[in-house]
Amino acid sequence: MTERQVSVHVPILARVEGEGALHLRIRGDAIEELKLRIYEPPRLFEKFVEGRSYTEIPDLVARICGICPVAYQMSAAQALESLFGVEIDPVIRALRRVLYCGEWIESHSLHIHMLAAPDYFGYGNAIEMAKDHPEVVARGLRLHGLGNALMTMLGARAVHPVGICVGGLHRAPTETEVQAMLARVDAALPDTEALVRWTATVPVPADGQHFVSVGLRTPVEYAIDAGRIVSDAGLDIDAAAYEAHFAEHHVPYSTALWSLLRGRPYLVGPLARLNLNLDRLPAPVAAVLAETGIAWPSRNMFHSMVARAVEVYLALLDTRRLLADYRRPSRPQVPVRPRAGIGYGVSEAPRGILWHRYETDGTGQVLSARIVPPTSQNQARIEEDLHASLRAFGLDHDESALRLHCEKVIRNYDPCISCSTHFLRLTTERL
Repeated sequence: MTERQVSVHVPILARVEGEGALHLRIRGDAIEELKLRIYEPPRLFEKFVEGRSYTEIPDLVARICGICPVAYQMSAAQALESLFGVEIDPVIRALRRVLYCGEWIESHSLHIHMLAAPDYFGYGNAIEMAKDHPEVVARGLRLHGLGNALMTMLGARAVHPVGICVGGLHRAPTETEVQAMLARVDAALPDTEALVRWTATVPVPADGQHFVSVGLRTPVEYAIDAGRIVSDAGLDIDAAAYEAHFAEHHVPYSTALWSLLRGRPYLVGPLARLNLNLDRLPAPVAAVLAETGIAWPSRNMFHSMVARAVEVYLALLDTRRLLADYRRPSRPQVPVRPRAGIGYGVSEAPRGILWHRYETDGTGQVLSARIVPPTSQNQARIEEDLHASLRAFGLDHDESALRLHCEKVIRNYDPCISCSTHFLRLTTERL
């Protein structure tokens, strides 16, 4: 009897969102090979939700991300509500937007102060930076805490909140809770205005590039929780048409999907949103942005940090506007009658558009699902950016300088909380 032999090879064991590496090979004065390798093992969330009732979906998909769970909940609820023909009460819709604003505030504040800023001031991390710039780091912590407080008020907790349901919210806050929160918002407004001005003074490379900006747009306000998918290259579609224009595929060296628009990389996230929605900024935000002297729309990817600061200021002003005349509604949700069909939802996560598709049977049980997060949509753009930015930076720098610049480029997209920390394996071959 022939002896049976089994060989098992496990090159990567990774369960941390955003595990990544970069391989760069330079020949002479040219980049011969550049591969951004993302090790995100299949998490099978689309399969997790199959067979589940529509009532479970918002809480299930919130577990996909600990930094932007509201985005997943909103896109999911929106998709199912569109399928079931549900009309949300305007007061509840406003509260949902406030919840989303809380997520933008906490996520952007974390990235600007803790993850991105050390790159530009020569520090290894925010703790080192805090020794010389304690007021900067303290501001980041204050704003991050305020964003978490908004999420807790409307979602019961800041991490994986449970406030959103199909049809509205599980609970609306009391007038007393809202008034206390408005006092905190008013106290934080000077911080957010100062944040825009400060980020505009941070020294960043002059690195103009060509890219297509993709984001949501609405007729009257800066898009956050809903809108049509548009680009600065003429795209203008609703969520149902997404699959006719965008396609995902695998590359052999990465487990993360790449997404292309009509066969080309594109940008989603704060810089793309701001480029597309400059005319939707509230007057105070637009005035402060104009004072920075930066020309908008911007083609410098490093202006993403300024765009995040602008969105923090906007989110806080929006929160104040939406809560100013708040009266607690008699019921926080409307009745839902499920039906068979396909529903689509899209909203603006802090990192870019987040698209959901669900098919249900007549009882509201999910038959199939598809979720396209912003991180995968930016993968091709990040690699394209690395090529262009490295050439502008200069390939004659030593390995340490090249590594730092590559990390700076990647972190600038805030692809996920672990990818955006100061850990990146870089191997360089010079021939």
